[in-house]
Amino acid sequence: MKRFVYVSIVGLLSVVGLLMSAGRKTNLDVLDVGSRLEILIDRFLIDRMSGVQLRLASPVDAGIAIQFDKPWEGLFCNFVTVLKDGPTYKLYYRGKRAVGKDGTPDEVTCYAASSDGIHWTKPDLGLFEVDGTRANNVVLDKTHQPAPHNFSPFVDTRPGVPASERYKALGGLFDMEGHVSSGGVLAFVSPDGLRWSRLKDKAVINHSHYRVKYNDTSPPAVFWSESERRYVAYLRVWEGTTDRAGWGGSIRWIGRTTSEDFVNWSPVEFMSREGTPVEQLYLNQTTPYFRAPHIYIGLAARFMENRKVVTNEQAEALHLGTNQFIGHCSDGVLITSRGGTTYDRSFMEGFVRPDIGPENWTARSNYPARGVVPTGDNEMSFYVVRHYGYPTVHLRRYTLRVDRFSSVNAPYSGGELVTKFLRFHGSQLLINFATSAPGGIRVEIQDETGRAIPGFTLSEATELIGNEIERVVSWQRGSDVSALAGKTIRLRFAMKDADLYALRFR
Repeated sequence: MKRFVYVSIVGLLSVVGLLMSAGRKTNLDVLDVGSRLEILIDRFLIDRMSGVQLRLASPVDAGIAIQFDKPWEGLFCNFVTVLKDGPTYKLYYRGKRAVGKDGTPDEVTCYAASSDGIHWTKPDLGLFEVDGTRANNVVLDKTHQPAPHNFSPFVDTRPGVPASERYKALGGLFDMEGHVSSGGVLAFVSPDGLRWSRLKDKAVINHSHYRVKYNDTSPPAVFWSESERRYVAYLRVWEGTTDRAGWGGSIRWIGRTTSEDFVNWSPVEFMSREGTPVEQLYLNQTTPYFRAPHIYIGLAARFMENRKVVTNEQAEALHLGTNQFIGHCSDGVLITSRGGTTYDRSFMEGFVRPDIGPENWTARSNYPARGVVPTGDNEMSFYVVRHYGYPTVHLRRYTLRVDRFSSVNAPYSGGELVTKFLRFHGSQLLINFATSAPGGIRVEIQDETGRAIPGFTLSEATELIGNEIERVVSWQRGSDVSALAGKTIRLRFAMKDADLYALRFR
């Protein structure tokens, strides 16, 4: 079979660049990727691209996951967390009946369960009496205020964690005029994710942890990080030069704090913007990606203040009047981190756009839930609140193939990706990719001088065609790369009408 040839000015320039760099050996920064999965969601692996680009994926709307239709849930359900613990999926969300101050007695934390992440039920837990009945799905009620406002649970995977603390959570509010206060963020523990108790009486994160006096708290994104070997929490901070009625700034942004014991937390550090435009991120919803936990995925709510889309006439028809919701709009964006105080914003475009209809173009609608979970052999799902503040408020499910948040995309004319220098462990290279019928991918392995290694050159590579989550890369001599394990190498991908999503060695 005749192999395809990519002919373009970009390709010729790439070859010239390779020839010029061949034979030059310098002090190299080498990435040790071991055998872990690396998704192409940032430029961590990328040295250069010619004729290809990073492209954001388009999630598929899989329909309504759950309606927020119980009386105690109200119109203002939001701040959703989705967890998978063994065979059980658990969903937590705030119920609130009326617009008003945070931490009021009408706020509750509700719970739903699923065996597949697709079909959800609201069990009658009988834990708290609400509206004269215990036949409800409430796990925190007014006796826990103000924690139900922003309760943020997770499954603690730290080795040796006591069974009584297998679930942990943060929640609570700071001292602000007119708001119920807990003096900061409280720590909670639970053996089953349903029955919660405070770990400490007082807030474990308070004003002393911040560099500005005043802060408020949207749900803290908190988890045990295997890669950093500590608890990590991402919280809202305010920054900017204009005081906002004592809130400490004019821009909603994100801070980070860590702890080794879930009680003693480090000072909150502001996350870096890395030169990106100033935008308000109302929620960050950061959590380790379940297939590559060293990479943190944030499904952030981008809040566009004073950007009015809904007309007064539409608001009147929706019985909104002229309240706070119609003056702003929001969407969901993808942010990522590999630890530390930097978020990567490779994609400024919306990851989840508002849907058709004015109900989706008012403030605090389109807020993503925290959590990306597997819902099939090759499928992952995440969830987004729609119609916030309306009787039709609900949670929608969106799907992607696993690892496919984004890709290095090559057009029909072709192009190339060259990685940074790597060291790996294993005997095979696998890639997650998709091509068109005439498209394809070939892979070359180069040595530390940038020269193609005999037996692994582009001309000897087997062309990869298809759409697969894991395909073993091979050459005329086979797929065994164990002779190169532990050595400094880099990968060159020649691509045509194709997407490369992820790679790993095994």
